[in-house]
Amino acid sequence: MSPDQPLPLPPVPAPYQLPFHYGALHNIGLDWLTDPGPVREVLAEHHPDLVAADFDGRACVSLNYQLYFAQYPNGGGITQEIEVNIVAHPAGAVGRLPEVGYEQYARGFDQTKLLGIARIHVLCDNPLAIDAGRRLYAEPKYPAWFETTMPSLNGPTHQRTWSVTCRQAGLSEDRTGIDRWDRALFSFEADLAGLTPEPVNNTPITGYGTDPVGGLLAGPMNVYQPYQYHLLDDTTRARVRLTVTDPADGVGRHLTDLLADSRAAGVWTYQSAPVAAHNRPYYIPAKG
Repeated sequence: MSPDQPLPLPPVPAPYQLPFHYGALHNIGLDWLTDPGPVREVLAEHHPDLVAADFDGRACVSLNYQLYFAQYPNGGGITQEIEVNIVAHPAGAVGRLPEVGYEQYARGFDQTKLLGIARIHVLCDNPLAIDAGRRLYAEPKYPAWFETTMPSLNGPTHQRTWSVTCRQAGLSEDRTGIDRWDRALFSFEADLAGLTPEPVNNTPITGYGTDPVGGLLAGPMNVYQPYQYHLLDDTTRARVRLTVTDPADGVGRHLTDLLADSRAAGVWTYQSAPVAAHNRPYYIPAKG
């Protein structure tokens, strides 16, 4: 096809339809500024048409954990997943990008949305979401399961820590469920107590995937309220801790190679507002 002609839209295979609407979303993202050399090597292997973002000579690697609910005609479903991403842009788009540093990127200054997330691993506990991610967005998505602690209106009011352990899993024999295995792959903890967040308008977030047939594709995700951004400095970087259980594993090897001794640069969170509350009961005195 001539480069002067518009490209056809990627197909939407049955039974899926787009856009996909989230009923609720609880999300934390962790960003590391790191050595661009290993990042470029991994990006060239997985997404050859993308170039790693350059933030003052550093590349950005992110972990993105999501807990979300979706309502369907015949019921609802809850999904957890975590992405290992590299912030990148299409190789041919350099002249269209604004010159932004990491903090400006994190605050949403790049409104071209060409700076997006190149997915390297997507681990997920929902077989339907795994299939949809692979077929719709060319995500490198595969089974895992999660043990989590996070801030909640249904928990202690002082709880501001996010803790996520990602464990290995496989698809069940009929491919409709997840077989949980005990082996931990990696974990992280972000203690945000006492930190003042800054509301930022950093969506839509462009997610990049590479389809072996169609090539590079981009899928934007809109979040309808601001994220809460926490800029980390030398006094607060230790609030974020990442533990790789098996550095020889695929995702563990990439996390070890890409991050090395880098320390986290920023944290962003989003938690859907409640839509209803079932209140405390009270006694009604007996008659007479």
